[in-house]
Amino acid sequence: MARGKAPTFELQRATMLRAAAGQFAEKGFHNASMSAIAQACGVSKPLLYHYYRDKEHLLFDIADSYIDELLAIVASVEARKLDPEAHFSELVTRFMEEYEHAQDHHMVIVQDVKFLREEQAESVAAKQRRVVAAFADALARVEPGLKGRKLDKAVTMILFGMINWTFTWLRADGPLTFHDMAPIVTGIFLNGVR
Repeated sequence: MARGKAPTFELQRATMLRAAAGQFAEKGFHNASMSAIAQACGVSKPLLYHYYRDKEHLLFDIADSYIDELLAIVASVEARKLDPEAHFSELVTRFMEEYEHAQDHHMVIVQDVKFLREEQAESVAAKQRRVVAAFADALARVEPGLKGRKLDKAVTMILFGMINWTFTWLRADGPLTFHDMAPIVTGIFLNGVR
């Protein structure tokens, strides 16, 4: 009979993913070792291998689970059935709030996903396209002319250019928070779209 998962399995796994994301963000995928990741987790290397067969497995799980979190945000905002501007504003706000606490995961998506095997990379990319499509749709609801001019995706990528890199300059100990910046980004962006 197969042994079931320990009650702390998911918590331990989440801790390992956070530690691995931190190591990958700091050192890069190739320079981060399983030993260093195990040490950062406070577990033995054999225990880490019990959860993850190799660094590639960790990398995929970090990227895949992070994009799943972003898709869950999209779904929760969609479920609220807000008017177009409120919907768009809520998406920006929720993403920026997520980015505030997910710098390492975000760095992994930006710099390390290219090291995944082709089928894994495509799985992550397909989910990323769903995120982009959700934002493009939200923008098209605010400004329907974007889609007709085939600008919805391009304008969406400009938006991601605005919000995706805030963690490189917005400091936790500074006068503004990610939450403070969300309505500023929304205002600048929507007024520019119109």
